[in-house]
Amino acid sequence: MQDHTIKAVFFDVDGTLLSFKTHEVAASTQQAIKALKAKNIKVIVSTGRSINSLDQIRFLDFDGYITFNGGYCMTKEGDVIFKQAIDPKDIQSLLDYAKENPLSFSFMSEKEVSIHDVTPEIAGMYAHLNLPVPPLVDLHSVRNDDVLQTNIFLNPEEEKVFMSTVMPNSLASRWTPLFADVNPKDQSKQVGIDVFCRHFGFDPSETMAFGDGGNDIRMLEHVGIGVAMGNANPEVKEIADYVTSHVDDDGIANALKHFNII
Repeated sequence: MQDHTIKAVFFDVDGTLLSFKTHEVAASTQQAIKALKAKNIKVIVSTGRSINSLDQIRFLDFDGYITFNGGYCMTKEGDVIFKQAIDPKDIQSLLDYAKENPLSFSFMSEKEVSIHDVTPEIAGMYAHLNLPVPPLVDLHSVRNDDVLQTNIFLNPEEEKVFMSTVMPNSLASRWTPLFADVNPKDQSKQVGIDVFCRHFGFDPSETMAFGDGGNDIRMLEHVGIGVAMGNANPEVKEIADYVTSHVDDDGIANALKHFNII
């Protein structure tokens, strides 16, 4: 692999850029990103997180942000170049369901994140991500036309029936058994990659991506080189072009060196 063939590298956040153990970006990753930028290779975040939950990594001076699993793409300068909300019918259906059934979920819009029914497990998950627990959602005052992503806290066994009956126009993906990220049906991090490829004028085959969770699979399959972290889920490692070392063991830097990108 010659270094000039890669023009952009996309990075998942949790478990890829950020360690679950330290909640920080490894020094080797910081150096690697600087080295990429020195070679004029674009560095772009690609996450299921909200655009407003990235304070821990913004210091790295990324060239763009794919957030909400592809639903909201923003340039370094703050220009929104893509935005796609969940079908309002699915949001209304979810609200109606939650009035009759016990269910925890969070709503993410461009400006805020709110949550319905915080269980001890959910509070623990936010602590795991080193994020504050969002404010509670008011079921009666939600705008159903500007929700970019929702996290539904239900186990994988219940997911299929729930999605087909309550949110049939949406797509669930997950990186944890605790909840599913729910986005518009045709949306994924792959969509965000295509948005930035058009924006910067290169082909997906000239890009590389790093990830560790189920919501990274389509992204890793779509780029020229898809790298799974050593701590990635088994199904992610299975589809990756290369499996690098653990997030806490210089995984990003090691893979970039392996492919002679830096």
